[in-house]
Amino acid sequence: MTRFTKMAIQQVAAAGVRYMPFAEAASETLPLGRLLRLSLFQVSVGMALVLLVGTLNRVMIVELEVPATLVGVMISLPMLFAPFRAIIGFKSDTHKSALGWRRVPYIWKGTLLQWGGFAIMPFALIVLSGQGPAEGAPLWLGYSSAGLSFLLVGAGMHTVQTVGLALATDLAPRDQQPNVVGLMYVMLLVGMIVSALVFGVMLENFYHAKLIKVVQGAAVMTLILNVTALWKMESRDRARAMRRDDDVEFTDAWKMFVRDTRATRLLVAIGLGTMGFGLADVLLEPYGGQVLGLSVAATTKLTATLAGGSLLGFALASRVLSRGADPMVMAGWGALVGLPAFAAITMSAPWQSPAIFVLGTLLAGFGAGLFGHGTLTGTMRAAPKEQVGLALGAWGAVQATAAGGGIALGGVMRDVILQLPIGNLFGAATPYFFVYTLEFMLLAATLVTVWPLVAPKVLGGGERPT
Repeated sequence: MTRFTKMAIQQVAAAGVRYMPFAEAASETLPLGRLLRLSLFQVSVGMALVLLVGTLNRVMIVELEVPATLVGVMISLPMLFAPFRAIIGFKSDTHKSALGWRRVPYIWKGTLLQWGGFAIMPFALIVLSGQGPAEGAPLWLGYSSAGLSFLLVGAGMHTVQTVGLALATDLAPRDQQPNVVGLMYVMLLVGMIVSALVFGVMLENFYHAKLIKVVQGAAVMTLILNVTALWKMESRDRARAMRRDDDVEFTDAWKMFVRDTRATRLLVAIGLGTMGFGLADVLLEPYGGQVLGLSVAATTKLTATLAGGSLLGFALASRVLSRGADPMVMAGWGALVGLPAFAAITMSAPWQSPAIFVLGTLLAGFGAGLFGHGTLTGTMRAAPKEQVGLALGAWGAVQATAAGGGIALGGVMRDVILQLPIGNLFGAATPYFFVYTLEFMLLAATLVTVWPLVAPKVLGGGERPT
């Protein structure tokens, strides 16, 4: 190989890495290959989300004829574990291991919970099918075992994600943390997209035994992905293993964390903004179908549009925040973008404009990406080094609870308003208008909450995501 050829190959390789999305997240202490391997835990979480919320949701309702109310309750069971993310993060901060590890034991426990839930799930599906050896089995046995499997998988997901993000924060230099956050959430979306495609192909010719194989395969892949992500990732600290300090109670650590009014205000803003963006998640497709007359194929593409907007938001936020911008200013811009986004979605009804509706959906995803990235990066930067797990756990607890609550509230509001005398005041769009109005109010409240955190930056010269 000539010298010129070698130089050309090196230049092409360097350019390839340079222009890869989020390649700037790599550093000398955390090379890109190691960072991508660590991010595999997000792929396993994305796979579990698709299986629970998408595949099993449809199969249990349609093929197994489980009442939709029971399925909704089962899907919501993982949310019960969300408030405990702060405790999990705190435990990983203060864990004392003979091997000198903090994060690895908790990620491993979370992996086992995920695997255990998937291990129980096939037997629950066999009982619910009422076929073969399960013929005549009591339905309560199938319902209870399915609920237990959903709860275990949810607990595992929350544990793995909380402590995995804390480990990524431990390993990443401070100036690279925004890019690391962006990469982690891109990998979550990649896991969801790839899993949805794979599950769709595997279950094209559906029968119960094939579904059981898919669930068992997901259990095996969970172990493979998470063990690969963990392998030689956290260094052993002998000093930590030998330390005999008095144990710190969670309540004491939490009081110390929320003593800073900025931390409390940040958590309130996270809850308000996440619920503001989440209220419409389950209503966009029905709105497009009932109000604008869009086909099933057209409304199905809205999910991809929303996710694409979020990816753009994550990419832009990573680029700007890595240059030293204030993350809460970024979060404020995200909430601000949400206002015209939902205005466009609302006005698409009287104008009967699908194009404006799609544009509003894209903007809503973009604003949610900016807001989510900004609040998570702000939490990572604001947390003392010894409380990173607690801070990220608090962020995850508030974010997951608010997202789940927003989705549930949006659906309930729509159904309740339809039963009221004003349910047809503006035609088919009436219940959606009320939901979007509440989203406006929540996002406006988010801006009011964030303003004291960003006012010195904005008034001192301004930071804009450009």
